[in-house]
Amino acid sequence: MKKRTKRERFLKVALQLIHKKGFKATTMRDIAHELNFDVANVYNYIDSKQSLLDTFLFSIQDEFQDSIDFIVASTHTSKEKLLLVVTSYIEITARRPFEQALLANEWRNLKEPRLHEFLNRREGFENKVKTIIQEGITNGEFRKIDVEITTQIILSSLRWVYLSYINPQSKINSEIIELELTNFISAAVIKN
Repeated sequence: MKKRTKRERFLKVALQLIHKKGFKATTMRDIAHELNFDVANVYNYIDSKQSLLDTFLFSIQDEFQDSIDFIVASTHTSKEKLLLVVTSYIEITARRPFEQALLANEWRNLKEPRLHEFLNRREGFENKVKTIIQEGITNGEFRKIDVEITTQIILSSLRWVYLSYINPQSKINSEIIELELTNFISAAVIKN
């Protein structure tokens, strides 16, 4: 149990340091220094800095994928599905803001073949959002809108949310963010 707790602390500190300095600028020595470790001790927790990035990015991406798969497979209306995508995205981001920050900013530092896999999975997620929107247009729940542009606007609107959870001066809570974004998206997409 202690080993797991130490690993969790290691991952948390490494994640926050990568967010603060950027992936490329963060060294194993920096992580070791932050934890009062010898550099060699860092390798008790990870194989490399690249594997650390890989672990963070694919872990949170898995959670987003599981969430959207559950939503797409549900019997909800297109409107409900789209709003559930927004809600689940915000909830995951609220629990894992530093990982979401990496997802938004540091994915380009993945190396092949994992970069290719990551991009394919991201495209799959976006295609599922597009499918929800297209179904909503087809069944008359949504206005006639460009599916590609609408998908990118919605996802872009969600990708910045992590800043509210990382910034200690932020007074915005997840309920307000969720309400504002669902109202914004509803007004733009859903037919009255």
